[in-house]
Amino acid sequence: MAMKHLLTALARRRSVKASPALTQAVRSSSTSPAVAPSLSTPLPRPPPPTAMVYDRLAEDVKSKLQRLENPDLRFLKYGSPHPTLTDHSHILTAPETRVTVLPNGLRVATESNLAAKTATVGVWIDSGSRFENDENNGTAHFLEHMIFKGTEKRTALDLEVEVENMGGHLNAYTSREQTTYYAKVLDKDVPQALSILADILQNSRFDENRISRERDVILREMEEVEKQPDEVVFDHLHASAFQYSPLARTILGPAANIKTISKEHLQNYIKTHYTAPRMVIAASGAIKHEDLVGQVKGLFTNLSADPTTASQLVAKEPSFFTGSEVRIVDDDLPYANFAVAFSGASWTDPDSIALMVMQAMLGSWSKSVNGGKHMGSELTQRVAINEIAESIMAFNTNYKDTGLFGVFATAKPDALDDLAYAIMYEITKLVYRVSEADVIRARNQVATKFLLLNSCFLIACVCMHFCTYETSIIVLPTCY
Repeated sequence: MAMKHLLTALARRRSVKASPALTQAVRSSSTSPAVAPSLSTPLPRPPPPTAMVYDRLAEDVKSKLQRLENPDLRFLKYGSPHPTLTDHSHILTAPETRVTVLPNGLRVATESNLAAKTATVGVWIDSGSRFENDENNGTAHFLEHMIFKGTEKRTALDLEVEVENMGGHLNAYTSREQTTYYAKVLDKDVPQALSILADILQNSRFDENRISRERDVILREMEEVEKQPDEVVFDHLHASAFQYSPLARTILGPAANIKTISKEHLQNYIKTHYTAPRMVIAASGAIKHEDLVGQVKGLFTNLSADPTTASQLVAKEPSFFTGSEVRIVDDDLPYANFAVAFSGASWTDPDSIALMVMQAMLGSWSKSVNGGKHMGSELTQRVAINEIAESIMAFNTNYKDTGLFGVFATAKPDALDDLAYAIMYEITKLVYRVSEADVIRARNQVATKFLLLNSCFLIACVCMHFCTYETSIIVLPTCY
């Protein structure tokens, strides 16, 4: 009986030893793939249970990178995660910019597209706040307001009704180096719009009652601007970066000057700066160049032919960059707004194109817009992932003799140190580590931005190039 129990136990032990091999054979035969894997490339095995947590994370990241490098072709049918150069050579087939210089120095530039039903026509004047002085700072902007308040032929009401009856749009803006008056109208109304522009620039009345009324409007506008942090920061940035030079002056001017500007100031400013050699009359859309030139010859007859150019004035009183810092503390504000800037490039500097690409590489982002974590810019990724800013924007501002390049941001006070480090780290990294993919992506973005310009901004670019380079320059091929 004892022998029987002993033999039964021995048989049971033999069956236990044989079962793993049998089980393994059965499992491999039932779950084997249709195509057996190559013996020379063993399958990746997970790290052992004794591996550190960081090792496990590293292996996980490696596997994800391998999937990114060899993505499923089904997901690449309509796009690719890798940026490639895009052919924008078709921009060269755009309408030619035709230019005519009149005997008094006035330039007329057009880009015709007769298939269009609308047109934008405007007068770009090479004059802005940098051509003022401390006594009359704010006159250029004040004049922009007063120019629509009536002429010898048209009252302010007549101007408004005439433009509205055309279904058009008449507007103006002033910057530090340029003042612009433009109109958007139907093709049949281009002569009438040009007549209005010529009338307001040569025959404005500047009624004293209108001046007094507009003075109050501008003072209220200044109060509204003071509530916009970005406007305030950039005014202080210019005042600090270009100390004791023309670019340090604000566009609106100080309140004390606004209260004392008179009719004589406005008329003297027009005689001095609204001269034919410093003007470009440009049009885009349903325009015929010869017709526009003929109309300009008959309308713009009272302009001064003073040959002094803006470039000559800038050479007499240039602006120089000065490294400095300005802090205005207000503990009642929930956020801090700041800008860090470096000396940039002028319009004629070849580096201005490279700075455009660098601006696109740094990018911009706002917390109100989703997608920051997945943008191409590493700066916006870092800011969005770590939530160290409410918004961030790279900027590149060019002037005739200098420029500003930097980043503007809005953040909570307790995140300023981390945000400042992130900004300086990403800007510094552009010196020693730039990937080809990032450059290609930024170049495509810059090119696309120019291609998407509407007619108004397109002729603004054309006029800007004429005022700066004395010729039309296409920036897009320069990027490529």
